[in-house]
Formats: sequence, structure tokens, C-alpha cells
Amino acid sequence: MRQRTEFIQGNETCVRAALYAGLDFFAGYPITPSSEITEHMAAHLPRIGGSFLQMEDEISSLCSIIGASLTGHKVMTATSGPGFSLMQEALGFAVMTEIPCVIADVQRGGPSTGLPTHGSQGDVYQARWGTQGDHAIISLTASNHQDLFAMTVEAFNMAETFRTPVVLLLDEITGHMREPLTLPREGEIPVIERLRTSVPEGVDYHPYLPREDGRLPMSDFGGKHRYNVTGLYHDMWGFPTTDPKVIHGLIHHLMDKIENHAHEITRYREYYLDDAHTVLISYGCSARTALHVVTSRRRRGEKLGLLEIQSLWPFPAELVRAKCEHAHYILVVEMNMGQVVHEVKKAVQDPERVYLANRVDGEFITPTDVRNIMRLVHGRGV
Repeated sequence: MRQRTEFIQGNETCVRAALYAGLDFFAGYPITPSSEITEHMAAHLPRIGGSFLQMEDEISSLCSIIGASLTGHKVMTATSGPGFSLMQEALGFAVMTEIPCVIADVQRGGPSTGLPTHGSQGDVYQARWGTQGDHAIISLTASNHQDLFAMTVEAFNMAETFRTPVVLLLDEITGHMREPLTLPREGEIPVIERLRTSVPEGVDYHPYLPREDGRLPMSDFGGKHRYNVTGLYHDMWGFPTTDPKVIHGLIHHLMDKIENHAHEITRYREYYLDDAHTVLISYGCSARTALHVVTSRRRRGEKLGLLEIQSLWPFPAELVRAKCEHAHYILVVEMNMGQVVHEVKKAVQDPERVYLANRVDGEFITPTDVRNIMRLVHGRGV
């Protein structure tokens, strides 16, 4: 059977991938530039027996999918920067209660209502630090539709594997751009299902007691087992506690189950890095521009390479350090005032070699923008 290729929008690609991953519950509130995800979910989910709810706001949207996930469903919501800001308290609750769920944030210019119909990559730090307290988070991104499909499936897989919310950090340009997508065949991309407990009904079930491999089997809420769910620090039964030893263990568990598996979570693409004197680092829509600069300069004999980061959090510091070890200088291409560039500077041995090529006016960063920064860097004698 031949694979089918369609010419579709990035937001619709996200929907197709979520359905491929087994999504059967979506709750959301329309907001530019993510509204097409909500619209396509409303059309597709009922046809496969899934549930779609349009909520009154973004807070209720995330709270709704948290509840649905607890009852055994694969869940997702979609929003943009202002709505993502409203979700932060519920996101913290999902982190603390270890709820598998996916939040797609299609970024636009900010802060506040900013530029609703223009692109930005200004939510990178919000994805990491938006909710209060010490916690870890997984955040994925992509620069083209084929990778967007794969990263969306990965988001669901990681949510189930690590029992955690995962932020799919897209942007207006990728979300609204149209290009060909070859739809994978069933089984071509592995799909991880919910790990359910084998504890029989009537036997004491510990909802927050990890197995030796670190995974926490779940029991569908309202099913065989009764257990407590709270955003407070809790013990292995889910009941609130102020015991310092239990709190210490819980915080380290929430951090370690993700940070200690950063090498498994890391996703990236690399181009021409073997002999690159100049390494460009980019992600999302900006990586398309960076790749154009690298390939065009390569034809002229210049030794440029690109590291495209697809997993922004946990930040792949070891990968960045290794790939940039022999670079004369490093140029981070992004559409914000410099969020990933700070992480790159912390990762490499010589942060003085790291420069920022950015654009923050809502317009897509162009190859000319990047080349102009490169000329300035060369003019400094680098």
C-alpha cells in the first residue's frame, strides 16, 4: 500500500500526529495562532469515538485534560503564549501529580496580547520556568511538517513513559505554513501505551510508588482502586505530608525521572558538523533559515554546520558541548531576545565564542539577517 502525501498546514499536521499517537480526548479554547488545532480536533475526534470539549478558558482546558488523563485517556490541549500563561498553575499541578498530557503552544509575539498573527519563539523560558517551584519539564519542537509529526508522537510517548506533562513548543510560522507531509503507516512510528498497574482490585495500590525502572504504573481513576490526588506534597498513597524525608524524596523523584534521562529524551538533527569551523544552533522555524545559510555557504566552500535542537528541555547541554568542541565560533539563530543562547553559553567551554542572530519584530528571520550578523562577527576578528 502506497503512503499518502498531503499538502497541509502545520497545525493540522499536529492533529494528525496526535490521533496517530492514540489521542482520544481534547479540550481547548481557541486562540490565534493555534486555533486550527482546536478546529481540526472538533472535526476529527468524534469520527473515531473520541471526545472534544471547547472550554470557557485556558485554565479549564488544561484542568479538563488532567481529569481525563487520570481516567485513562490520552489527552492534549493547544494554546498560544497568553493562554499558556493562564495554564501555569494547572501545569504545576500536572507536574506534581504526575499526569501524562500534552500541551501544544503555538508561539506568537509577546508579552501580553503582543502580535497575535505573527511568529515568535519567546515562550522557551516560559515552558521551562512558567510554573512555580523546583520541577523538570520536557519540551519538544520541530522546523518542518515531517519532523513535527514525529515530535508530536514523541510528545505523547514521553508523557506516558515519564508520566509527566510535555510541552510541544511550536510557532506561528511552522503552525500556519503549508508543505507536503507523508503520512506514516500504522506502526511505522512506535506508539507507547499507558502503563497500568497489575495490582488486583481490593489490594492496596500505591499510585506514587515507582518501580525499579522508575516508571509509575497507573490505575484509571474511578476504576478498580481508590486513591488520593493532590497538588500538595504527598506520600506514596497520594496523601498530603509535611515529612521532610518524604518531601525530599518526592522533589528529587520529580526532577530525576526527567533530568537523569536527558540523553534518552534528546532529539536533534545535524548538518555538516564534522568539519565545521562555524556552528549554527537553531530550532523551530528559525532552523529553516539557518539550514539555508549553511547549505548556500557550503557551496561556496565555507565550513559551516548546523545543530538543530528538537528537544529544548531538558536542555541538551552535553550534546551542544560535544558538537561545538572544535568550532571557531557559534551562532545561535532564534526569534527572541536570546533565550537558548544563554543555555548554549552555559554549555560550551568558551562562552565568548557564542553570538546571537535574532529578530523580534514579528517578521520571519531571513538568511540576510543571519549573514549580516555573521559579517559583524567576522569584523570583530573572530
